[in-house]
Amino acid sequence: MKLISVNAGLPREITVSGKTVRTSIWKYPVQGRIHVSTLNLDGDQQSDLSVHGGFDKAVYIYPSEHYSYWRTQLPDLELPCGAFGENFTTEGIVENQIKIGDRIRIGSADFMVTQPRMPCFKLGIRFNRRDMVKHFLASKRSGFYLSVIREGEVKNGDAIEFVKKQETGVTITDIVNLYSIDSQNQELLRRATQVPALPQSWKDFFRKRLWDADA
Repeated sequence: MKLISVNAGLPREITVSGKTVRTSIWKYPVQGRIHVSTLNLDGDQQSDLSVHGGFDKAVYIYPSEHYSYWRTQLPDLELPCGAFGENFTTEGIVENQIKIGDRIRIGSADFMVTQPRMPCFKLGIRFNRRDMVKHFLASKRSGFYLSVIREGEVKNGDAIEFVKKQETGVTITDIVNLYSIDSQNQELLRRATQVPALPQSWKDFFRKRLWDADA
């Protein structure tokens, strides 16, 4: 497992249908050792902190393995690393193999896996496709967010190592399925609400779907 590309970008304002939208979804590869802090990495900044960023969404990973799929789906577009707004483009670490609460080390920084990325309308703006959000969610190629447990530095080519793996719990794919195609799976819903590392907003969302939430 390794880090293929570190990507960063600052907010910009663009005009869409006559309205001005502030977004940081455009990320570009950066070179050298990059410092990772508790809330983001050097040279990167989120635009709308109500839905992006914060301790539980400090860094966004997107597996490089998904790029071949998107190149077949979006053949007319160039898709360099960072195209999906990710901070880290990775190799060897995918959604159905990693659990909420797993801890990983990249370079001198430690991270914890917290949640999948749920796309917003700005993804459609990035690719100039109104159906992109729906397509992205249906693909189950969500990528996932990390919180920063220990600040440090990372660079392209750094190995990704597990510091601690959860023996039980739920994977990133499990959470995406609960959100979309498997929303009434009671056993999985209950397990998800009991995962300490899953942000409270997700647990509250899933608890509303439990038939016996107080049991």
